Amino acid sequence: MTEFVSREGAINDIASLGQANSGQPSSTQAGRIPILDIGPFLAGEPGAMPPLARAIARTCEDTGFLVVANHGIAPALPAAVFAQAARFFACDDADKLPYKIGQYNIGYLPFGGQVVRHSPVNHNTKPNFSESFYVTRDRAPDHPDIVSNKPLIGLNHWPDGMPEFRAAMVAYYAAMEAMACRLVPVFAAALDLPEDYFTNAFAEPNCTIRLIHYPPHTSLEDNEFGFAPHTDNNFITFLAQSELPGLEVRTAEGEWIRPPAVPGTFVVNTGAMLARYSNDRFKATPHRVINRNDRSRYAIPFFLGPNHDALVDCVPSCVGPDNPPRYEPTTYGAFSSRLLTLNFAHRKSGAY
Repeated sequence: MTEFVSREGAINDIASLGQANSGQPSSTQAGRIPILDIGPFLAGEPGAMPPLARAIARTCEDTGFLVVANHGIAPALPAAVFAQAARFFACDDADKLPYKIGQYNIGYLPFGGQVVRHSPVNHNTKPNFSESFYVTRDRAPDHPDIVSNKPLIGLNHWPDGMPEFRAAMVAYYAAMEAMACRLVPVFAAALDLPEDYFTNAFAEPNCTIRLIHYPPHTSLEDNEFGFAPHTDNNFITFLAQSELPGLEVRTAEGEWIRPPAVPGTFVVNTGAMLARYSNDRFKATPHRVINRNDRSRYAIPFFLGPNHDALVDCVPSCVGPDNPPRYEPTTYGAFSSRLLTLNFAHRKSGAY
């Protein structure tokens, strides 16, 4: 059974919609990833915030994954992004490589471009069996951060002859940023903080859309994954439900489970920035992707993080005499730069 915040704000039980394959993801952990209706909160209904914050706190202290329904994102927006992702990845390599990723980690990442070396649960030694395309905030060439060559902030690489690609990404980015930022106060409340605690850090958040293509991967080699076990680097991630299964979440007990596969919802998970803010009260949860299907799978995660220059430090509600800070203060920009250099071949080699 999973928890569901109803339109009236009450917590009801509904049957788990999770899916597990025998011998692969476990089916013994049904209900560990709740489905939460965020519609009442987004609509401003009185009293909607506290039960939602409590439900988020409970799951962030457990699996770090939840599913949100009634989020207000028009279905046509993620559908268009999925369609454009499939269209781009179907192009010949010669047509994709001109948009290859560089020093800003924007654009096309070919197969073999990433080995996830920072995993807390697996010694990953092989590149992800997938290709990606990164889209960030669409800035003009005369934007101050572009002119000053600010680290990790650059211009998007828009494929020539695909105006629908850019239109779909820009529209999705704007809608997702607005919705995701509205949930930040709920996470503050879940940490027993004032609702506006993170306002300054997310005044101009760092967001990224990562389009991912996972070819069929039915014959796995040892220690090979579509996306190797890892934790996200950001604050929270929003993953539009894919047509095919593949995402697997690692519980604290070491079992791999699948989130409920509910069409039209978003899977949401914690990242390293939230773990650092919360002093590991809300840990970043390891997850992986294996495309055991007989056809290509696509994913379009949206990553929400604080501003590159925002100080990320343990919050007052999560430290004390018996719970000292586990992390030194840092900025999102500095933290991201270190991990990108660790995980991406082009950054390790300096081949921009």
